[in-house]
Amino acid sequence: MIYRFISFLFLALSLSCSSKSSPQGILDESLMVSILVEIQLSEGKVSSLPVTYDSSQVLYSLMEKDIFSKHGVTDSVFTTSMEYYLEDAEKMDRIYARVIDSLVVLENNTKPKE
Repeated sequence: MIYRFISFLFLALSLSCSSKSSPQGILDESLMVSILVEIQLSEGKVSSLPVTYDSSQVLYSLMEKDIFSKHGVTDSVFTTSMEYYLEDAEKMDRIYARVIDSLVVLENNTKPKE
């Protein structure tokens, strides 16, 4: 009887640890990468504008809302997803490595060819 219990417990733990999918209500990694890339680009655009800090904050807020609506995500779902991924350093590292890679590719594609 104890062996069945231990076998069941081992099986349950191994299945729960190997799950690659995110919990319900959490954005998947690919969507998080897309949103974070757009957020980084928006922050860069806003910071380069010759406007006051208050105006830049208002403009950024509007751009952020556009990003979320474009992806069909609410700000609360995004915040909850960020909190979820921040709890797992390995997942967050993987997400930001993809964000950086995407930004580098975008930068290389927009540079004028010599």
